[in-house]
Amino acid sequence: MTSLHDPAAATGRHTGRPRRRRVGAGGRRGLPLPLLLPGVLALAFLLLPLVALMVRAPWRSLPDQLASAEVWQALQLSLVSATAATSVSLVLGVPLAWLLARTDFPGRGLVRALVTLPLVLPPVVGGVALLLALGRNGVVGTWLDAWFGITLPFTTTGVVVAEAFVAMPFLVISVEGTLRAADPRFEEAAATLGASRFTVFRRVTLPLIAPGIAAGAVLAWARALGEFGATITFAGNFPGRTQTMPLAVYLALQNDPEAAISLSLVLLAVSIAVLAGLRDRWLTGA
Repeated sequence: MTSLHDPAAATGRHTGRPRRRRVGAGGRRGLPLPLLLPGVLALAFLLLPLVALMVRAPWRSLPDQLASAEVWQALQLSLVSATAATSVSLVLGVPLAWLLARTDFPGRGLVRALVTLPLVLPPVVGGVALLLALGRNGVVGTWLDAWFGITLPFTTTGVVVAEAFVAMPFLVISVEGTLRAADPRFEEAAATLGASRFTVFRRVTLPLIAPGIAAGAVLAWARALGEFGATITFAGNFPGRTQTMPLAVYLALQNDPEAAISLSLVLLAVSIAVLAGLRDRWLTGA
């Protein structure tokens, strides 16, 4: 019988178990050299265009470029339409995410796939689909025009519709993931105490998933702000009415490259602000 005070027995040397190598803090090992070069090249590939944008930026004329009326019109329209599209996504997307996460119905997997389809669908194809659905001769647009006199294409409302179409899936996916990670026992306890399903959703579920809703709303807003393909196809490019910042960048690139760079810097700053707002949720969670 092996003694309890035997150091060999205490360290498990007689059990045949392999000795474990100690690793660094957080379980990370040293840099794998075969992966170092491709990793550095990938980082350089992603950062080089952004660095070039910063290097070639017309810093001296930047204030004058950004002070023009056309830029402010495009910026104001972009901010308003992105905020409106995010609001639409919140009103419609949060209930949809709850249905996907908390209920079981036939074809739920198909519905989830269709919800995520705009994420992989080319934006121009999405704009064409919106025209066929909501245009004057579209499947639904014909009745909107005949019954209510509502015409969506080539209007500011059309910009909001196009941006909501491409941005809502980001919100739905974020909220659904948060709902699946939330503990359902709190909701069950509230229902046991007599709360209605809507009361449970409003008083228990929403506070639980508030961080996921906030993260999804920020992502949806950023996606709507940068939308180009569906917007130009469905709403056109009319200054002061449908010309958002990405469309203004595209137009300025053909006539005034310095103005295009200045506008791109504004969008880059917004993107960095979005990443900074999400860093506590994602970037430091690795």
